[in-house]
Amino acid sequence: MNFETIIGLEVHAQLLTRSKMYCRCSADYANAPPNTHVCPVCMGMPGVLPVINKQAVEYTIMTALALICTIPEYSKFDRKNYPYPDLMKGYQISQYDAPLGVKGWLNIEVDGVRKRVGITRVHLEEDVAKMIHHTPEHGEPYSMVDVNRAGVPLMEIVGEPDLRSPEEARQYLIKLRSILQYLGVSTGNMEEGSFRCDANVSIRPENTTEFMPKVEVKNMNSFRAVYRAMEYEAKRQRKLGEEGKRPVQETRGWVEEEGKTVSQRSKEYAHDYRYFPEPDLPPLSVSRQWVEQIRATLPELPEARRDRFVEQYGLPVYDANLLTTAKSMADYFEDCVKTGLPAGVEQSARAKMVSNWLLGEFSRLLNATNTEITSAKVTPSELCHLLDLMHNGTINIPSAKVVFEEMFNTGKAANDIIKEKGLIQITDTRAIEEAISQVIAANKQAVADYKAGKTQAVKFLIGQVMKATKGRASPAVAQELLTKKLGEL
Repeated sequence: MNFETIIGLEVHAQLLTRSKMYCRCSADYANAPPNTHVCPVCMGMPGVLPVINKQAVEYTIMTALALICTIPEYSKFDRKNYPYPDLMKGYQISQYDAPLGVKGWLNIEVDGVRKRVGITRVHLEEDVAKMIHHTPEHGEPYSMVDVNRAGVPLMEIVGEPDLRSPEEARQYLIKLRSILQYLGVSTGNMEEGSFRCDANVSIRPENTTEFMPKVEVKNMNSFRAVYRAMEYEAKRQRKLGEEGKRPVQETRGWVEEEGKTVSQRSKEYAHDYRYFPEPDLPPLSVSRQWVEQIRATLPELPEARRDRFVEQYGLPVYDANLLTTAKSMADYFEDCVKTGLPAGVEQSARAKMVSNWLLGEFSRLLNATNTEITSAKVTPSELCHLLDLMHNGTINIPSAKVVFEEMFNTGKAANDIIKEKGLIQITDTRAIEEAISQVIAANKQAVADYKAGKTQAVKFLIGQVMKATKGRASPAVAQELLTKKLGEL
């Protein structure tokens, strides 16, 4: 029997507000000493009264609008009761049956095929405290609780079970994070925990509509981890199905080091949380005027920016897709193409050249050093100056790559690096002809191969010419002169 994989994702994103969800404590807790951003409200002390953070509500409505959700006129907060140690008061103030946004969608693209994925709801709640586990060399293991994170505004986006593969799940998360970053409502950083994902995974026989028991998978802190966890869990459930067994509805944790999911506890149902309306917070009346005011603040989103890059700058769709996935990369690109153009260079040609460098050498170095482009030492104007030096023949492409890497590592100007390293391109034909003569004399077998009709030998000989000139010869001039010389032999 063939089985179909069914995946639905629940994404939690911390919102970029200055204060917490229901109190005035600072939400900027990341580098603070433990238990310093706390007060009686976020610690859940008896008799305290929470107050709703208006900015968090507006950010959640903004996100719901970007996800094409309907914004109900009535919304409320509820108490979600559960007894985990990271929730000191024994309940979380969340939303249950009256969220801020419902019935939306977003588009993903896998292998050139576009797919619409439904959004069930977008609601607002508070984050919980952070557990810190210690395993001393001597003595029993123990855990401590840091309350700084408790009460930070947390938006939950619940997707429909429309995903059918780990790759679709990964693309959904990449697209969703991109939207949140464009909106400026969340950093979307999975490694820091500001963008977290729980996945509901199940299988069913192909061409059926029955849903089998689902498994919730937690503890995935990267897109790669989500992909691997979904892949593992789908295979595990398929194996059970092939053996005639049904998966157990449970919560499983992803163990990155072992590449597998492990059982943590039985999966709760909604009634297990004993939801009831939060008695200390009034319901929210979301007026149409308020919604339209928020809608008016929506920025250009990734899909619209991608389409504009294709139309305005003549970029291939592939390039535009990659450039607009991260807002910071798209901003850097536009800063570059807005820089003054040298004579004879069309904007479309400059745009494609900038795109090639951003998606090539620049991305390679960013990934190798785990650096964000916003922290890069190479400014858009400096990158464009380097491209201009290539255009006017001051340096060639191999030398430009050497210069760029030095610029990236040190922040030095291109002109200074070129002078220091003596990389000005050689265009003097006599100097290049001398190098060609030396190369021909030293590589008689390659010359014989060329005479025998093996034209690939030219590439080897050009490489030797470039080596002899320390990469400074103009490749076009070198090839022209070498081909002429070989023809004379």
